Amino acid sequence: MLSPLENELLAEIGIDFPWALIETFSTIVREHPDNCNRAADIIAERLAGRGVPVTLYEPTLLLSLPGDASVHIGTTRLRAKAPAMSVAAPKGIDAELFYVHSLPASLFNYSRDAAELFGADFVAQGGVERIAGRILVTEGYSNPAKISLFEDWGAAGVIIVNPGEDIHWGSCSTIWGTPDLDSLPRKPKISVGIVNNPDGQKIIAAAKAGQSGRLVTNLEEGWFKSKLPMVEIRGSVEPEKFVLLHGHYDSWGVGVGDNATGDAVMLEIARVLWKHQDKLKRSVRIVWWPGHSSGRYGGSAWFADRFAIDLDENCIAHTNCDSPGCRWATSYRDVALMPETEGFAKQVIRDVTGLEATTKLPNRSSDYTFNNIGISGFFMATSMMPEALVAEKGYYFCGGCGGNIAWHTENDTLEIADKEVMITDSKIYLLAVLRLANADLSPFDWRAVSKRICATIDERQSAAGNRFDLSPALAAARVLDDRLATFYDGAESGALANNNANAVIGDLARILIPIVFTNQPRFTHDPAMVVPLLPAIATKLDRYDTDMLGFAQTQLLRGQNRVVAALRQAARRIEMALADGQRAGA
Repeated sequence: MLSPLENELLAEIGIDFPWALIETFSTIVREHPDNCNRAADIIAERLAGRGVPVTLYEPTLLLSLPGDASVHIGTTRLRAKAPAMSVAAPKGIDAELFYVHSLPASLFNYSRDAAELFGADFVAQGGVERIAGRILVTEGYSNPAKISLFEDWGAAGVIIVNPGEDIHWGSCSTIWGTPDLDSLPRKPKISVGIVNNPDGQKIIAAAKAGQSGRLVTNLEEGWFKSKLPMVEIRGSVEPEKFVLLHGHYDSWGVGVGDNATGDAVMLEIARVLWKHQDKLKRSVRIVWWPGHSSGRYGGSAWFADRFAIDLDENCIAHTNCDSPGCRWATSYRDVALMPETEGFAKQVIRDVTGLEATTKLPNRSSDYTFNNIGISGFFMATSMMPEALVAEKGYYFCGGCGGNIAWHTENDTLEIADKEVMITDSKIYLLAVLRLANADLSPFDWRAVSKRICATIDERQSAAGNRFDLSPALAAARVLDDRLATFYDGAESGALANNNANAVIGDLARILIPIVFTNQPRFTHDPAMVVPLLPAIATKLDRYDTDMLGFAQTQLLRGQNRVVAALRQAARRIEMALADGQRAGA
């Protein structure tokens, strides 16, 4: 149920101010930093015109800007696109074509598991060994895990066959943001071309016939100053604490549904909250990212690095605004969020729309840049096309533009935006941010996480059998689950003061999110590849023979130590808060 304040602010959401930005952005190709910086200035000017002050940061980011690309079979030239961060081959790569069929489930698979991508038979029959020196042709998208795997296999180049009539832009680097010295060796060293399905079928036929081909790609790569606008709306009670609302303003082409609509939603929310800033207890920061597309989340990674300590100490949560307000997107299915936020986020959607959302864990994408710091996150895209409509139109899966297959193509133009859907999505984001900024008691529930942890360890133990004992991790998880039950009883009954309970809930995020979602240390960035839950204990022992089993068991032992230590730290943090609460009530 909405409160009077919530009703008042939601009623403020309009369409004229944000829609004007969409119309302007629909004329600006926001790939090159020059146009991106012009777009950032427009955001700042529009806000300043409503009296909202904007800080414009100017980080220097490593960006990769695709140019012309083509595939040549004999005298036939086929149009292509080169994904960002691939290696330019302006003189062309000539080699025999080699086709490998991608399994349907692997089209969006960010795994480096050859059996998952192409099937166990392909691996068993030595298919990997036959790729070296050839141009590999396969279906899907230019996802980073695949490309890095093909590079390891020694492919001379890669041709990716998209599912439909259009070619989808993308990036193929596993590096999140600008590389550092540790991640730089993972920078792609291979040339990649993306083609549409009709042309791809011609290339596949040529590969099956044993023909050779030429892959030509052009890219501009370098360091570019990139403007990053930020609005801070200060709260009146705990102004140092803040909710982070963010989305990217760079795009492929004019990128209306990805992400001019998100830029406009954030613009309107900034206007409304600034007008009512005296009604906020905590602060709200709204940030528009550059370098999302051509820098592999370069803007948000810079922000996470530059303001890491402030984020660590003060950020309550982050919410990503990517591709809201798109044509036909009237359902809330597969909404991405972390488990502790699920009840809160689903209630927000329910209160605005009356609809029941379905949810999923966040992908390693969409500027979810804050996992290694340990910040709770919810939403990437929000509204999506209903599945029945997707099937009716014969669309294949697309993660952005509300499911419209214009995503990452030249067709992502003004017609992809929808005013009514945009108003609804704007209200969802506004209500979520407002509730977090004003909550007396944080609405995030770590019991959902502890149950997921226990279930995951149980599954891993069943898979490991007698080859490894995960009982220390399971025991620590069950202790945490028990402590959390006591903690929330005290917090929800008022036996534990709200400020103390909120501090614990925030600390649990910093402790638990890194072990649940990341492999790398805090204040770094995991690769842009799939990360299984509790990755430190995700090693699959059945994949290792007797000679390798001992190494895999050592990997698991070290991973279990990391998990147990974090779970016990979380339990101790709760115990300390409960003890403090008892002393305060004595």
